Amino acid sequence: MKTRIAAMGLALAMAVPCLAQANVEEKTAMNGETQVGYSVRGEGPLVVMIASTGRSAAEFAPVADRLAERGYRVALPEPRGIGASTGKMTDVSFHDFGDDFAAVIEQEGGKAIVAGHAYGQWIAKTVASDHPDMVSGLALIAGGAKSWPPELSEAITMINDPASSREERMDGLLLAFFTDEQSAEPWLEGWHQDVTVSQRAARKLTDRDDYWAGGTARILDLQAGSDPFRPESSRMEVREELGERVTVEVIEGASHALPAAKPVETADAIADWIETLPTE
Repeated sequence: MKTRIAAMGLALAMAVPCLAQANVEEKTAMNGETQVGYSVRGEGPLVVMIASTGRSAAEFAPVADRLAERGYRVALPEPRGIGASTGKMTDVSFHDFGDDFAAVIEQEGGKAIVAGHAYGQWIAKTVASDHPDMVSGLALIAGGAKSWPPELSEAITMINDPASSREERMDGLLLAFFTDEQSAEPWLEGWHQDVTVSQRAARKLTDRDDYWAGGTARILDLQAGSDPFRPESSRMEVREELGERVTVEVIEGASHALPAAKPVETADAIADWIETLPTE
């Protein structure tokens, strides 16, 4: 499993030749009896990146390499059930997952910008709500609107199903995640159905009010211009609800898998926003 994840991250990094690959350390942190496997690269303020539903954080490698070039230390923790991350996967909530990633922050220095992609934005908000002293800002990457068409969730279920054909999975990827087949190709693989099931169950066991506001941290709402989970009519949804601590940015030419399709642009948007935050 570790070899497959590492190879996937390398392949994605090679697809972005302008990026120099940073030296990567493989580490683990403990949250009680739960082990969290993660990679870390770069030097500087800490950025922790949380992956989307059923996906590995190794896919953030090109984004992490660019952030390392911009002067940040980037940790990519895996969710339970992927790589070296192990722990209970039933009867758990967002708070349990958030505590996993808080253990990484604590081990790496105690404070971080936490960035979550898609599903990962909810866990990032949970970390900020439960551990406000550990979070200096939140980057919500391609976060969905308050509601979206059910066929998008159904596409994720289908893509996760090993019985689905390649053609069916590609159709699902083009519906929900990508604007073209070339960009979507790497995502035909790398799905973890058991992780997706666990993460969806955890959402049902978590009170929305417990995490939705993301504490009081400043927020970057980084959207993809062609994201079906986030239509243009919902552009200002988060800012209207949470106020002036929210900065809205849109990257055109990408769908829901924004960091996979536009890694340099995603990293630069995050780094540029971090530079606007007040220093402590």
